[in-house]
Amino acid sequence: MIDLSTLTTEQENPKTKQLSSMTIRETIEVMNEENLRAVTCIESQYDKLERVIETTSDALERGGRIVYVGAGTSGRIGLLDAVECPPTFGVGYETVIGLIAGGNNAFVKAVEGAEDDKLQGRVDLEAIHLTANDVVIGLAASGRTPYVMGALEYAREIGASVAAVVCNENSPIARMCPLTVEAVPGPEVLTGSTRLKAGTATKLICNMISTLSMIRIGKVYKNYMVDVKMTNEKLVTRGTNIVMAVTDCSQEHARHALNAADGQVRTAIVMILLDCAKEDAEAALAKAGGRIENLVKEER
Repeated sequence: MIDLSTLTTEQENPKTKQLSSMTIRETIEVMNEENLRAVTCIESQYDKLERVIETTSDALERGGRIVYVGAGTSGRIGLLDAVECPPTFGVGYETVIGLIAGGNNAFVKAVEGAEDDKLQGRVDLEAIHLTANDVVIGLAASGRTPYVMGALEYAREIGASVAAVVCNENSPIARMCPLTVEAVPGPEVLTGSTRLKAGTATKLICNMISTLSMIRIGKVYKNYMVDVKMTNEKLVTRGTNIVMAVTDCSQEHARHALNAADGQVRTAIVMILLDCAKEDAEAALAKAGGRIENLVKEER
């Protein structure tokens, strides 16, 4: 039997020893108070997190991918972060990938025992043709999930960069992967239920990894999603508003530029800023490495 007694995520929270007898108001208050720890526990990990983001953004710039690998809650969080990148940042669905033990069906229905299959972690990475240009990020609250460890071992073997996010200190994953973010929010309100604080901390970190990586490769200008895909009415309005806000132009001007740019927000912005045609805007962006900041600096 596995010894879980040393894992912080498996320990009893002294504040909730009487959880089943507490009033609704009392449980709301204690849960919210404990949730704050999912935020503050990340503060000690800024240096490592910065290195992870440097690694992921460098990989994206050279055509590599970010691959999250996890089981259960951690795997679902990785998948969620991955599938939201294409509509938010205009990247392909192959740019950020989420792999979960038990396959994609495990996202909606738990596949018991899948996390214990170390070999499957390797097999799943082989199936997506992992290369040395990619970055594999293991997500495991416990820091010991065999499926994740198998994936990280294979990634290292072929020369891919590796990182991890765990919620316990001195874990097996941290020992095998020096670039491990150890976000430790403490014992859960419901003993061992890592879908709570550990899951929240993991999601916050994934938010940072994907968002800041995309910023570094030019998918964001100022604090706007300049490669947002305008695939529905709300996003068409958002895209139009972004062009208006960045260029200080009228709605009519923004719509005209977006039509001429075939719906590409970043291109439309440059067309207005430089008062040029689509082809010239695309050429200018290419010269500036895709970053509007660089282009504006050059023009100044």
